[in-house]
Amino acid sequence: MAMDAKEIEQRGKDIGKAVQENASSAAVVKLLNELKGGVHATEDVLRSTKIGVTINRLRTHKDPAVAKLATELVSKWRDEVKKQPKKGTPARVASATNGSASPAPASSAAASPAPSQSKHKHNVDPAKRNHKTDKVKYEVTGEEARDMSIRLMYDGLAHMSTELPETILPIARQIESAAHANAGRVNDAYKTKMRSLFQNLKAKSNPALRKRVLSGDITPQKFVTMTHDEMKSDERRLEDEKLEAENLNQAMVAQVEKSISKEFQCSKCKQKMVSYSQAQTRSADEPMTTFCECMNCGNRWKFS
Repeated sequence: MAMDAKEIEQRGKDIGKAVQENASSAAVVKLLNELKGGVHATEDVLRSTKIGVTINRLRTHKDPAVAKLATELVSKWRDEVKKQPKKGTPARVASATNGSASPAPASSAAASPAPSQSKHKHNVDPAKRNHKTDKVKYEVTGEEARDMSIRLMYDGLAHMSTELPETILPIARQIESAAHANAGRVNDAYKTKMRSLFQNLKAKSNPALRKRVLSGDITPQKFVTMTHDEMKSDERRLEDEKLEAENLNQAMVAQVEKSISKEFQCSKCKQKMVSYSQAQTRSADEPMTTFCECMNCGNRWKFS
């Protein structure tokens, strides 16, 4: 049966106490075995309970049996975390599934094949292009809110592009049509989606997204269902994966090693099993401040 966070944290304290008191290896192994099926490893669990830090330390235990079991547990937890689905991971969907989208309203432009690259390019500065510079007629649905959305999509697609208006406008209309079909009507969800799509199209950090939508590599039906994470560039996704790996390592490795001393006595439980660290919190000519934590009852105090 899976343990909750409090139970896992308590098991970690029990193991730390057993090691500190030089308990037999058999006792430590028994405690470790209790964790085998009791921990559903997630990064949040490992970080909040600090169980990863506790067990990771035992990989260098003097008894090979303890060290081996600790290593197995740490490896198992790492694998479990890595196998968990990441939010925003792009779905690999066959192109045939795009046909399952709701049909576009009659007022919208019919879906068309991926546009070929136009031989003639626009002569306006790509950084300044929008519906005004291109003089496009975007009022086509008879609904002001929807027409404004088409205009928004056109501005996003035209930004930094050299494609002609007759290439861009049909795609802008198809995107709006697909978003409207998904929402069913003009509502807050529809408006929020259109603003989000526009911001992603104009993102300086991801110019490839705009090009993929214009080329037809990403269809309008697919584009309106993509999450922000799915729209990320490959470079940004690699950076995020690297950050996730670093966060996992931080959850499994102690950031600051504290010394354990039997010279200090806890005023609460009277045990002499205290971890401590020191820091210079005042001027250099003043003594260092010692921060203490009882490993038995969790009582904390400091002194200079």
